[in-house]
Amino acid sequence: MLVTQGLVEQHIHGAFGYDFMQCTTEEIIKTAELLAQQGVTAFFPTIMTDDINVIKSRVAIVKQAIELQSQQSAKISGIHLEGPFINPEKSGIHEKKYILPLSVDLYKQIEDDCIKIVTLAPELDENNKLTDYLLSKNVKVSAGHCIGSQLSKVSQVTHLYNAMGSFSHRGNSTVVSALSNDNLYTELIADSMHVSDEVLKLTFKLKTLDKILLISDALPLAHSSKTEHIFAGQTIFNKNGKLINKDGVFAGSSMLLCDIVKNLADKNILKLEDAIALASSNQLKYHNLSNNLKVYWNEQNKIEKVEFIN
Repeated sequence: MLVTQGLVEQHIHGAFGYDFMQCTTEEIIKTAELLAQQGVTAFFPTIMTDDINVIKSRVAIVKQAIELQSQQSAKISGIHLEGPFINPEKSGIHEKKYILPLSVDLYKQIEDDCIKIVTLAPELDENNKLTDYLLSKNVKVSAGHCIGSQLSKVSQVTHLYNAMGSFSHRGNSTVVSALSNDNLYTELIADSMHVSDEVLKLTFKLKTLDKILLISDALPLAHSSKTEHIFAGQTIFNKNGKLINKDGVFAGSSMLLCDIVKNLADKNILKLEDAIALASSNQLKYHNLSNNLKVYWNEQNKIEKVEFIN
């Protein structure tokens, strides 16, 4: 078996039926324990666009879970705030009525030191005021749900290709900037549904592999027996592994990172070791995190067992 470090889920909305926009502190802690059994050493519960008071309450609940988390679980390493400072033109599954203008004063209403990543639309950030403020607080700024091509200030992009200015051979775009900037980290949902296999192969040729961060963008329906769930104010359905709303808009993934790694290796898109690196060592280095797991992968590219490291 191949023995590796644990995986890092830096963009995950829930799993096992638990929803980080609804669940209790105890349920977040339970999710952390279950994620460890799927090879995850650390994760960033992702809070999405909602009423600002709801976001504040979710931040408080996650912070409490961080303080109470068990050592025998995936480490809750901070919050990924995806919205509400995004572009309505690329809102995706996010509810437009809750999207807010990019403002330092508005951010300060929900600010907390446990927020480690913020997804926003850089083209709407006048004079980079919010971006500069976040960077001054050591928060990683991610360009997502956006259309702008000026990414010089951000740390990364959120789920490459999805909910952003698309590729154009005649001009610049969010995707072109993300692919051409070797210093920029890029999230990628490699479940073969959010991004096709041929585009995945092309991406791995174009982008420096050590700057790619595999993410699941998993929803509560991931690794759950439920077939539908109320998320972002609407019903999300699991249609043969695709999580979509009634209009067919993608809402997130039914896979966790271990499934995505297996998907890439099974299809020979990447070697198993390389796929794991994009979900593990890249992320550990990027976030300066320690690892608490040994993960054992069998010849079927599946996790056989995990061991906690004292």
